[in-house]
Amino acid sequence: MTPEQLYQNRQADWQRLTGLLDRAAGDASRLSPADVTALGDLYRSATSDLALAQRDYPNHRVTIYLNQLVARAHAIVYRGEPLGLGRIWRFVRQGYPRLFRESLPFFLTAFLLFSLPALIIGLLLNSNPEAARWVLPVQVQEQLIPMIEERELWVDMAVGERPIMASAITTNNIQVSFLAFAGGILAGLLTVYVLIFNGLMLGGLLGLTAHYDVGFELATFVVGHGAIELSVIFIAGGAGLMVGWHMLRPGLLSRRDAVAIATNKAVKLIVGCVPLLVIAGTIESFISPAESLPPLVKWGVGLVTGVGLYGYLLLGGK
Repeated sequence: MTPEQLYQNRQADWQRLTGLLDRAAGDASRLSPADVTALGDLYRSATSDLALAQRDYPNHRVTIYLNQLVARAHAIVYRGEPLGLGRIWRFVRQGYPRLFRESLPFFLTAFLLFSLPALIIGLLLNSNPEAARWVLPVQVQEQLIPMIEERELWVDMAVGERPIMASAITTNNIQVSFLAFAGGILAGLLTVYVLIFNGLMLGGLLGLTAHYDVGFELATFVVGHGAIELSVIFIAGGAGLMVGWHMLRPGLLSRRDAVAIATNKAVKLIVGCVPLLVIAGTIESFISPAESLPPLVKWGVGLVTGVGLYGYLLLGGK
């Protein structure tokens, strides 16, 4: 059976399911008992159709449409499940990594939007540090470039300041991640800007410090918390891009429904980022600036946290 034949044969039931979902408006109690029964039957039927479509033509627009329809119906059919510790644990153990893998194309796009500008500007400033006057913000030029030219860094923290900095850093990282996510409401344009801007900042500073022979010291400071912190920015950016994409390309769903489903998934991705940012902020405040720890330990922390995070995201819930 071709995708077109499946659509022709099952279109009536899918449209009926869509109509029930529109009438329910997120709450099955608004439907009559007969409609609730029909909703359950149509949901199970659509789930079977989705399994068939995912097996035979996983990337076709009919499959994407069915996936969104089933997800929307699932949210209503199982809405009554209480938010207890068991449900939260299932989401952490299974739901979140599965959701990450489902959004992987958007995550990789966010990664490229950040990394490619970082690489280009890093190579440019490493070979031509004078170009920093044209590409880095004025505040960075006034405060950081003079220190870098003196082969000094700004990352050292007094021990007494570290708890305060942990809170400040975590708050800042949450703000950056939220901005990357919220940019999706502008069709993803603000998300693209946030990713490119932050990539230029990090890449520019790494390239400039490398030119003045303190690049390894800065990289050693960043690596301990960077695997988690940067991954969170990519996840948040990917969530924003996902919302923006479905705003522009709703597929067979209405634009409102497509954006609503994408936003629901994106919010779940962002919620999962919060504890990761707390961990990253703690490492950045207490381990990254610790002069008593040799570089090997900090690089080891970055390796362990990175492998652990992506092992969880890519293998969890299977």
